[in-house]
Amino acid sequence: MSSLQGIGPYSEITPPRELRLAAGVLHEIYATAHAGASNLPAGALMLSAKADKKPRLWVRSETCDREAGKPYTAGITELGFDPTHLILVRVRDTVSALQAGLEGARCTALGAVIVDLWGDARNYDLTASRRLALAAQTSGVPVFLLRAAASPVPSAAETRWLLRPAPSGVQAAQGLTHLAPGNPAFRLTLLRARNAQAGVTYHVEWHRDAQRLDSRRAGFDESGLAAQRSDARPSGAGRDDSKRIPPLSGSVATLSFDRPDPASEENKFAVTTKDQLTKAQQKKSGTGSSPGKDGT
Repeated sequence: MSSLQGIGPYSEITPPRELRLAAGVLHEIYATAHAGASNLPAGALMLSAKADKKPRLWVRSETCDREAGKPYTAGITELGFDPTHLILVRVRDTVSALQAGLEGARCTALGAVIVDLWGDARNYDLTASRRLALAAQTSGVPVFLLRAAASPVPSAAETRWLLRPAPSGVQAAQGLTHLAPGNPAFRLTLLRARNAQAGVTYHVEWHRDAQRLDSRRAGFDESGLAAQRSDARPSGAGRDDSKRIPPLSGSVATLSFDRPDPASEENKFAVTTKDQLTKAQQKKSGTGSSPGKDGT
C-alpha cells in the first residue's frame, strides 16, 4: 500500500485533492528552524484528522513547552478540533516520550498518536523507530513523530516530511497576502519515502469546517532536490534562502579536503621512482632521448 493517498499528478486546472497519509505506519515530520516548531503539532493534527472521531494521543516533552510554548486550547478550537478528543501527556525526557508513544501505538481505540520531541534525541534511534513502526502496523494506528531543532537520522519511518508555513492559496493567487490570513496553509516536502519520489513538494490548505486537508502538487523547488535537502537542516543557521546553490549537472566525485589520499601518494611515489630508474639505465647504456650523431 502506498504511503501517500489522495494525491494525483499536478495540473493547474485540476482541483486540489484531499491529502491523507497511510494509517498503520510511522511518519516523521521535521521543521526547518526553531521558529517552525510551533507549526509541527498543528500540521500533525491536520494530517491525522479522521472521520471516525477517535481520540488522539499527543505525547509532548517538557522541553517542547519551554522552547515553543504550551498548547493553547482556544487555538486548537479555532482550527476546528475538539480539545476533549485530545489526550495530552507531558513527559520529562525522550525515553518517557517514546515509551508513552509506543503504548499508545498499540492501542486500537486511538485515532492517531503524536510524539513531540525536541532536539537531537539520542534515544530515538533505528531500534526505537522500528518498535513504533511495528506497533503501528499491528494496531493500524498512524504514528506521527515530530522533530524540531533536529537533524534527520536513519529510522524505520515510512515517510519523512519537511513542513514549512505558506500563504493561503486563494490570497496568493489574487495577490492579497496583505489581507486576512485565510486558511492555514503549509508546504510539505517529501524528504524520504519507500513508495514515492523524494523531493516532491505539496501546497496544502486546511478547511476547518470540512475537516479536510486539500493539497496541490507544487513540483520541485526551483533549485531542485539538493536545495530541499539543505532546507531539511532544522537549525537554519547561516543559510540564505535567496542565494541557493543550483544542483550539479554532471557526475559527482568524492575528494579529500583534509589530507592527501595515501593511496595516491604511494602511487605517485612509485611512478616517480620508476621514471628515475629508467632514465638512469638509459644514461648508463648511452641510449637516451637526446639526438644522435646524425641529428635525428
